[in-house]
Amino acid sequence: MNGVLARWLLPPLLGAVSVAGFAPFGLHPLPVAALALWLLWRPQGVRAAFLHGWLFGLGLFGAGVSWVHVSIHVFGHSPLPVAIAVAALLAAFLALFPAAVAALLAWWRRSEAASLLLLFPALWLLAEWLRGRLFTGFPWLSLGYSQIDGPLAGMAPLVGVYGVGMAAAALAGALALLLRRAGRSPMAWALVLLLPLLGTLLRPVEWTETDGEPLRVSLIQGNIPQERKWQPEERLATLERYLLMTRNEWRAPGWHAQLVVWPETAIPAFLHEVADSFLAQLRREAAAADSDLLVGIPVLDREDWRYYNGVLHVGAGGGVYYKRHLVPFGEYLPLRRWLGDLLAVMPLPVADFSAGDPQQPPLQVRGVAVGPSVCYEIIFPEEVRQMLPEAGLLVNVSNDAWFGASLGPPQHLEMARMRALETGRPLLRATNTGITAVIDHHGRILGRAPQFEPAVVRETIQPRRGATPYVQLGELPVLALALALVGVALRRGRRA
Repeated sequence: MNGVLARWLLPPLLGAVSVAGFAPFGLHPLPVAALALWLLWRPQGVRAAFLHGWLFGLGLFGAGVSWVHVSIHVFGHSPLPVAIAVAALLAAFLALFPAAVAALLAWWRRSEAASLLLLFPALWLLAEWLRGRLFTGFPWLSLGYSQIDGPLAGMAPLVGVYGVGMAAAALAGALALLLRRAGRSPMAWALVLLLPLLGTLLRPVEWTETDGEPLRVSLIQGNIPQERKWQPEERLATLERYLLMTRNEWRAPGWHAQLVVWPETAIPAFLHEVADSFLAQLRREAAAADSDLLVGIPVLDREDWRYYNGVLHVGAGGGVYYKRHLVPFGEYLPLRRWLGDLLAVMPLPVADFSAGDPQQPPLQVRGVAVGPSVCYEIIFPEEVRQMLPEAGLLVNVSNDAWFGASLGPPQHLEMARMRALETGRPLLRATNTGITAVIDHHGRILGRAPQFEPAVVRETIQPRRGATPYVQLGELPVLALALALVGVALRRGRRA
């Protein structure tokens, strides 16, 4: 019974425990330790290893992305069993990636040291990288995010979140080897000691430099309940709340916001419906206050009748950014021809949103190039990187009300912090119900608002210029390193 327990019940438990390494818990050693134990107890057969890895992934994603059922049940009005089943299916699919890693390790079992120290971290990186791209990608709970407050985070400006995740996987492999060999492995000890030391030494390095004058920014968290947000009778009250909160940021004693940011779809109306009324008034008041705004708003292009999720610049020069990476089943329905018109979650006209041009330039705000993103676009590092090094400041607008009081919003904020650290740019994150925050270029939170109440976050931030190694080279170096490690492991295996 003990052997069965260790082999088949511990993997999902270890996966679930790993979630404590991510926000809001932040116990960054736990995922590394859990992976090490998982490696230590993995079976030798390919099929058994695949199941073992799948169970680990099921525990990780079943616990870590359980918040998906909230939007499906509470706001999509699906029965709770259906919502739980959809979330379980998503977790079961995502678990296939660690399962594939486990199966490949079992298939190639010539050199234990090469398997744990070289092949495992390389395969883990490749699996996470593929998970962030296949079927539009879902890189949630990539291992590197759990290290945002740990010593390995210092590597992020060089190798990005996937490189940090590979370093964490290398630590797990080294620990597993040391446990298996009773501490007798010089190479494993070298990794355990040198990787955290390297990250610690890199953490204070300034990869970018200040550019221009600081900006006084105010992030508005309106806290409009999702179930009321799109009701026509609530529109006026919503607009008045945002306008009054913004006026206070222009007139408050000792504070005059130069840039005000509203959340995703803060204006519950299409751009053309409010352009000559509310937005015209807002533009006049902003000009009189010598201030600029970035406002989340849906846009209907009445020439080709396409819907866009946009960020509007209210200020000199204007401009609109259209969301590029849409949420499957939330903003558009994949395979509509076969699945039918099932898009009922968004309380907007029943039509898919369209993706914006992938090569949109930054918005120009008060002489500063701003790289905007909408909602979960911030979790895709390569897409955020596309606006750099031109952008001196990153802005993310979101509406995490869809996920309620779950793990989703703090995990989302954690991923935004990693984007700031990777790029060496401050990041402003305005959300409807939280978590609204200002993040500095080292990924540290300077100010944040409590969830589920109207709030404003005020900070003075400094735009920056220059490029981190990650911004310059992207993920090519770590992908090349992973492939090289696979090659070295295979070569060592032949010799063994």
